[in-house]
Order: sequence, then structure tokens, then C-alpha cells
Amino acid sequence: MQVLKIVAEGVTTSFRYPHFMQQIHPTFQMPPPATIYGHICSALGEWFDPDGVQFAYHFTYQGQVTDTEHIIVLSPAVGKLPGTSWPKVQEGRVNPFKRDLLFQPRLTLYINRPEWEGAFRSPRYPVVLGRSQDLFTYTQVSVIELAQAENAYFEHTLAPHEMALQTMRGITVLMPRFLDYARSRTPTFDQYVMINERIHLPREAEESLQFSQVAYGPYWVDPTTPLDKEAYRGLVFLSFVEDGP
Repeated sequence: MQVLKIVAEGVTTSFRYPHFMQQIHPTFQMPPPATIYGHICSALGEWFDPDGVQFAYHFTYQGQVTDTEHIIVLSPAVGKLPGTSWPKVQEGRVNPFKRDLLFQPRLTLYINRPEWEGAFRSPRYPVVLGRSQDLFTYTQVSVIELAQAENAYFEHTLAPHEMALQTMRGITVLMPRFLDYARSRTPTFDQYVMINERIHLPREAEESLQFSQVAYGPYWVDPTTPLDKEAYRGLVFLSFVEDGP
């Protein structure tokens, strides 16, 4: 299986929970799929049809901090300035809030579209991940051949919620999967499991806990990653729409 492999690095990023509007803006520990979709669009320079597009990623950061920011809330300007035809100046009110930031993030992104290599070597728009001011740099863009293996390790990645039956570890999270820009950015949400610490699959020591309805391999692996216990890093491919895995 040929895939496009991109490594992107930045100084800070933040993936805001969509339902927090004031006082505090916590961050997801990993980029939601909807964020990945927007990131790919910025490189291509246009919206793309998500049908059939699959991606996997490995995401790390060096630390997390909380910053104080502010927005200015403007009151409506009604009427005109006395003796003129100029509208009244809007009055602003400073609204401070706390925002969680991830320091020195690094994203390794895999996409099943090797033909997009040229777009990532010369992206159409500035490379960002998260907020518009979170600038990133592509440090590696290449096409690689994945392999299938019966054993793999998974770490610092996002996986379908059903995979929690295999890992027995991870954090369940509800994330925006896709924003439908043809319908006024209507969001679609889905459940995932965030895998932070390294987990080897299949878990041989817990064979008695395996579920008959779950397929335990083979797994897609990146043969360019370091070996650990004779296994390479595994990849879990996700999709933006329902016809994906």
C-alpha cells in the first residue's frame, strides 16, 4: 500500500473544544479529524471530496501550558455621530479567557493519496495546524510503501472507538469528524480512542480477554519506523465520512 507521509513541526498549537465559548478554552490532546481535513485543504488550495480519502497519524508534543488571551466584544453601533452622516463608533469590551496550548507539536501524517505529494511540497496556503497563528513547517514529504504484519505497536495516535476492545487502554473522546462546508459548516461528530502510551498488538498476555467479533490483525505498519520487540509502528486509518473504515 503506497501512502503519502508528511512530517510537520511547529512551536505551539491548540485544538479547541467546540462547545467552550468563554472563560476557558481547553484543547484536545490530538488533532480532530475535521482539523486534519482543513489542513489537507490548505495544502491542496481547495476543498476536496472526502469520499475514499483515508488518513492515519502519529502526534506528539513536548508540554502543555495555559495562556491568557482576550477578545474584544463590540457593542452594536446605532445611529450617526451628531451633525454628520458618519455612523457611531462601536464600543469594545475586553473579555479575557484562558487557553490551553501544546508546546512543540509534531505531526506525522499518512494519507492514501500519494498523488498529492506535489501539493505538500509546495502548499497553496500557509502551513498551520489548529489556529490560524499556529504556523508549521513540513520537514519531510515522501511516498512510502506500507507493509502488513501480524504484530505492531501503536502510540500517540487516534483510533476508532471500537479499537478500545483490542488495546484495553486509551482515552475515549468525542471529536468533530467533518465540517460540511456545503451546508454552512454543519459538523459531524464521532467517538475515538486516544492511544498515548506504546501498546503492542495483539496482546499475547491477555489472549483470554480477546473478543470473537474483533479482528486482531494483520495491521498496516510503517517499515521506516524503529523496531520494538520485532514490530514496527502500526497505523490506524480513519475517514472523514461514513463510507470509510
